[in-house]
Amino acid sequence: MDTRKTVKKKLVLKKSVRNFITRVLITVIIFLVGMILVKSNSDFKNIILDEVYDNNFKFTKIKDFYQKYFGNILSIDQLMVEEQPVFKEKLSYEKADTYLDGVKLKVSDHYMVPVLESGIVIFMGEKEDYGDTVVIEQIDGVDVYYSNISTEGIQLYDYVEKGSLLGEAQDKNLYLIFQKDGEYLNYKDYI
Repeated sequence: MDTRKTVKKKLVLKKSVRNFITRVLITVIIFLVGMILVKSNSDFKNIILDEVYDNNFKFTKIKDFYQKYFGNILSIDQLMVEEQPVFKEKLSYEKADTYLDGVKLKVSDHYMVPVLESGIVIFMGEKEDYGDTVVIEQIDGVDVYYSNISTEGIQLYDYVEKGSLLGEAQDKNLYLIFQKDGEYLNYKDYI
């Protein structure tokens, strides 16, 4: 015999599954329409290439757009609150000095650099005046440049958790730059 609570749970589960499938189908349709437009219209293709490859593509804008019109798929934000990070490393340094567009931190020898906020790795490579650089687009939309570090365990477009170890600072110097929507931000608000 099913009680009222069991029946209600089954109905809620059915509705959740139906909503999930509907959202997935809508996402697939939007993607396919976009691909058809790219294939059939060279102007649209050039717009996409400019926005994705030439400009700084913002994953947080896609997330915000999706949540605004479709909501959360599986209440990921609620699951994130319940999770406990594996690493709880915090940034520590001996001295901070303004350097070009950001800050130069004096750190200990063989210092392992922690990720300040969860996000997606959107760039890895050499930056002039900074050295080896990893750029992470944080979930709040701020791009953080971690420079003068050696990394081995991450790749482009990896999702990194707050407090996880990004890499080792070289020469006891770590450079950080904070940027949002093309404007450099005051590092004192973030470290």
